[in-house]
Amino acid sequence: MNADPRKVPYAKPQPFGMQSDIFSPGALDLDAEDGLWVPQAEGVWFRPLVLNVSQGYYVNLLRVRRAGVLSRHRHAGPVHAFTLRGRWHYLEHDWEAVPGSYAFEPPGETHTLVVPDDVDDTITLFHVTGGYVYVDPQGVAEGYEDVFTKLDAARSWCAEAGINPERIAEIVK
Repeated sequence: MNADPRKVPYAKPQPFGMQSDIFSPGALDLDAEDGLWVPQAEGVWFRPLVLNVSQGYYVNLLRVRRAGVLSRHRHAGPVHAFTLRGRWHYLEHDWEAVPGSYAFEPPGETHTLVVPDDVDDTITLFHVTGGYVYVDPQGVAEGYEDVFTKLDAARSWCAEAGINPERIAEIVK
C-alpha cells in the first residue's frame, strides 16, 4: 500500500547550524504564576518567550499592574505589539491598544507608553528587534534595553528566586 506523500515527514536533515525550535506550551496562559515573570520595575514584569542573542531580538509578554506613564523610549528596530489584556496608549498617538489589537512601531519612533488610571492589569506580547533607548522629552538618552539586558535580568531573577536557570537557557538562541 502506498502512503499518502503529504503525510510522510520530511526525510532530509535540517540545514547545518540551524537553531533548534522553541516550543512553549501555555505561553499565552496569562494567569500562569510559574515564576518566569521577571520584575522590571515597580508594578511591571516581563515573561520572556524568546531571547535571540544571535539575531538581536526578543519576544516577551509585558505585564503592567499599575497606571501611569511607563516609559518614553526610541526604537532602533521594528516592534510588533499584540494587546492581550487591559489597555494602553502612547501620548504621541490618538489610538488606544485594547485586547485583540495589533500595533507596528517603526524603527526610529519615539513614544511615551501610558496605562490609563482605570486599568489594573495590562498584558501585551511584544516582538522587539534591536534595542530601545529611554529618553527625556527632548530625546536625551537616559538608559537602554535590548535582548542582552533582558537576558541578564532573567538570569538574575532565576538566581534570586531559586528558579532552575535551564528554563531561561531553553529560550536563548
